[in-house]
Amino acid sequence: MATASNVVKERAGGDEGGGGDADGGCALADDFLPMCVSFYRAAVFWAKVPEIPMNLVARQDRVLLGGLAVALVVVFAKPIRSLLDLARDVERSSGLALVPALIILTVVFVLHLHSRRQEAKVRAAAAEADALQAGTRASEMERLATFGHALGRSLDRDAVRDVAAHHLPKLAGTEDVWVLLRTDSRWLALVGPAGEARRERERIWEHVADRAVITDGSWESNAIAVEGHLCLPLTAGGHPVGVLGIPDAAGPFTDGGQRVLAMAGALLAISLRNAQLFHELRENSLRDGLTGCFNRTHALAVIDMELRRARRSSLPVSLIMLDIDHFKDVNDRYGHLCGDAVLAAVGARMREVLRGSDLKCRYGGEEFLVLLPETPLEGAKRVADTLCRDLANMPIAWKDGTVSITASLGIAVAYPTEIDGSALIGRADAALYRAKDQGRNCVRLSMETALASVEP
Repeated sequence: MATASNVVKERAGGDEGGGGDADGGCALADDFLPMCVSFYRAAVFWAKVPEIPMNLVARQDRVLLGGLAVALVVVFAKPIRSLLDLARDVERSSGLALVPALIILTVVFVLHLHSRRQEAKVRAAAAEADALQAGTRASEMERLATFGHALGRSLDRDAVRDVAAHHLPKLAGTEDVWVLLRTDSRWLALVGPAGEARRERERIWEHVADRAVITDGSWESNAIAVEGHLCLPLTAGGHPVGVLGIPDAAGPFTDGGQRVLAMAGALLAISLRNAQLFHELRENSLRDGLTGCFNRTHALAVIDMELRRARRSSLPVSLIMLDIDHFKDVNDRYGHLCGDAVLAAVGARMREVLRGSDLKCRYGGEEFLVLLPETPLEGAKRVADTLCRDLANMPIAWKDGTVSITASLGIAVAYPTEIDGSALIGRADAALYRAKDQGRNCVRLSMETALASVEP
């Protein structure tokens, strides 16, 4: 600053009689110094706040800013020329190259601001990408949570199938997603696109699922590519449940998509396993463990339900009561283990002979009930005769020999308006005791049923 002041003084005293010019030069210096300080402070301020969003200035505002800059140059043209003259005088007197230095500093400062602006753009783009990815993951988690909640309310296979058919196409991003369940030694289609060639598609899925299991024999829940399909083995608690697959034509499959598919598959596998365990628990609570027939409590409830249904539909319902002849003698002669083997064999034969819709029940001890929905007296008589004959001709292996048994059976037919199951059972029981009294190993009708059958 001292040099600049000296130069101003030299310019003031260079002309004789130029006192007015000296005053003007000093005034000029006094005007420029605050302006330079202001420019310096503004530059320092903008250098310290590079994080200010660049989108504060829109594209349509740049023309306005350019016009403002030109106007400022025009307004301050004379002071700027005077400042440049002052800089040249200082250069001549001191030998310093101020103008080039100022230009270099200006260029460097502008480049620095530009680089900071580019860095801000890169950070903004990265933040936008992170926000987009976070939004996508939040949406995925929301869909998975909805899927999980719906599965949590499903306690049987049919309910799980409905939920999976509704949600899986959205989670997988395609309607071509399919799911096969592993039941015993065969596959059962749970989810898949409908169409005329559904059975052909199921055969393809079964082949692909077999290959997936062979390829991934440990049933690990990792997505694998098998013959044009992306397959995901479904396991729950180490138990194989099934296979979820998507054709490659529905791809490409991103890492995020495969991650969602894996989580959806895990939820589905757990739900299917829970439904399977719930079904087994329910079956065990309703069935007799020795014979495989339903227990008495469940049978009574089903009989009441079928009687009400028959009353509404005016369809016949028949009931057979069966008792193994001389069962106590079998226990006394061969032991209770042999008696258990006899009961198990009778239950197995009843399941083989009777329809799936017929109710097979172990009523108590060696007594069994058979409910025949939509079956008139003639049909019930044929079924009872078949059972009586098959049981008499069924040798039961025991140790080194065989045990033979016979059975007595009683038949009762429900009245058209009957809803009392105990009355129907009572009539069948009375017919059973008539068979016992008349020599055993035979079939008898209840008195009411017999009378109704001979009425004109």
